[in-house]
Amino acid sequence: MSRRPEKMIIYNLFPLLAGKFTDWEKHLSRAAKMGFNWIFVNPIQRPGKSGSIYGIADYYDYHPLLIDEKSGQKPEEQVKDVLKTAEKLGLRVMVDLVINHCSVDSDLLKLHPEWFLWEAKGQVAHPFADENGKKVVWTDLAQFDHKSSRDKEGMFQYFFGVVKFLIELGFSGFRCDAAYQVPKSLWERLIHETKRRYPEVLFFAETLGCPPDLTRSTASAGFDYIFNSSKWWDFNSQWLMQQYALTREIAPSIGFPESHDTVRLCEELKGNIDGLKQRYLFAALFSGGVMMPIGFEFGFRKKLHVAKTRPEDWEETDIDLTSFITEVNRIKAEHVIFQEDAPTEIQPHDDNHQVMLMWKASTNDHEESLVILNKDIHNKQRFYTEKMQKFIQSGAPL
Repeated sequence: MSRRPEKMIIYNLFPLLAGKFTDWEKHLSRAAKMGFNWIFVNPIQRPGKSGSIYGIADYYDYHPLLIDEKSGQKPEEQVKDVLKTAEKLGLRVMVDLVINHCSVDSDLLKLHPEWFLWEAKGQVAHPFADENGKKVVWTDLAQFDHKSSRDKEGMFQYFFGVVKFLIELGFSGFRCDAAYQVPKSLWERLIHETKRRYPEVLFFAETLGCPPDLTRSTASAGFDYIFNSSKWWDFNSQWLMQQYALTREIAPSIGFPESHDTVRLCEELKGNIDGLKQRYLFAALFSGGVMMPIGFEFGFRKKLHVAKTRPEDWEETDIDLTSFITEVNRIKAEHVIFQEDAPTEIQPHDDNHQVMLMWKASTNDHEESLVILNKDIHNKQRFYTEKMQKFIQSGAPL
């Protein structure tokens, strides 16, 4: 029998919305009451001129908007205190680790130009992505050259130092931004060296947007978890189950109904509460881990912005999903089968194609499950069968 999985129920505390470090406790407390046991915090370091929290200018300094100047504490003490508060609430906290790029105005470009990728005309290279066939270039970012730099060792030691710095602050894990754009060999060494000193620290690979084979390769560098694309599944196409089968034995995955990178689901669904519930339930029961961003529980509609979001963007709504989310999280926490990327099959049936049957069998326990999900977020649906046991492969009583 393989090692029992860890509970991975994650609340994304987006720092620009949560505000100063000293204001985080109320959000941590709410997350703990809903049954979350992990917190994911986006970058807290000082950003560059664009203000994007993913364009870090100084890896050892803090975002000025997060510092409480009236607290009487140094910024480092503020961070340590709020992480101790999280620990008292039973929460472990991971933070973004951004090592594919930094801000174009970071002093690192002057101190270590050999660490960066340069274009023919002498300009630093910017990371880019293909979004719906259109090339999007982030001109506020400078791309590190992890593959060909003549000082790869110096660069590795620098980022290993950043990891140790963040762990000493009290962070327990790292969501590795754009992990697939960083060489696998670097991750293998960084994860190995970190776990040799801090064996309880976990690494999470952000691999969204890359081909399944590359996701599998990246995950095999030693990552504890990856993030999956279940948010975009239409409950009919084959691609999600194919990706799931390709990666599930390498590393368990984390699903989410929305993230800081996506449009708010409540806005996308025009306020359909049943749709919000459906997507959270599916993400939680399909994947080994589940994550949702701050505000999802209240049906926030305003998209999170990596530079412009402020605490004043907090929304007053008439939606409160906290009880529902608490119940889903309880179910996930109580059953091992929902804490792993277990063997999973969508069971065919001829009764009502608006109803999905998802069978799962634990590899860590004797549990089996049959999730019956209404695909239609606008109408109630009926499902009838004379023999439910035929959808359970062991034939055990339900």
